Amino acid sequence: MRHRKKFNHLGRKTAHRKAMLANMAASLILHKRISTTTAKAKALKMYVEPLITKSKLDTTHSRRIVFSYLKQKEAVTELFREVSPKIASRNGGYTRILKTGNRLGDNAEMCLIELVDFNETYISEKKTEAKKSTRRRRSSKAATKVEGTEAVETKVEESTETKAEEPKKATDDTSKKENE
Repeated sequence: MRHRKKFNHLGRKTAHRKAMLANMAASLILHKRISTTTAKAKALKMYVEPLITKSKLDTTHSRRIVFSYLKQKEAVTELFREVSPKIASRNGGYTRILKTGNRLGDNAEMCLIELVDFNETYISEKKTEAKKSTRRRRSSKAATKVEGTEAVETKVEESTETKAEEPKKATDDTSKKENE
């Protein structure tokens, strides 16, 4: 029975699963984004996020613990040199899963898993959103009033005069017909 066993076994034996997750975590750290199935991505997220948290403290002990999980020296140095300074202020949620659809061969649900602080498109959108949010917008009526208050007032007066004149003409025409 599998009572209280939280992680996904992914249909593999323990050694195979640990080796696969170690390789995927190293690839994610080195390439900043990988494409995989959704089940593997969720398992990888649970595997790699504690390692990224451990990388915030750059000590020999934390490096050895991370190396025991990743088993690749290049991935460990990349994690401690480039990834950990970028995520130092973040309290969690270092990875993002973006679903991409189903795979053609077996219809497996595919996704991209990426490190959050290394996607330039999202970072640039956040910067532009921040700039937009500080700017206040006025309604179109207020903007035209500010540009030329006299022009707006004259347009309003002209439009009311033309509307008022049209019914008068109609009444004048009817009164002339009545007089004749």
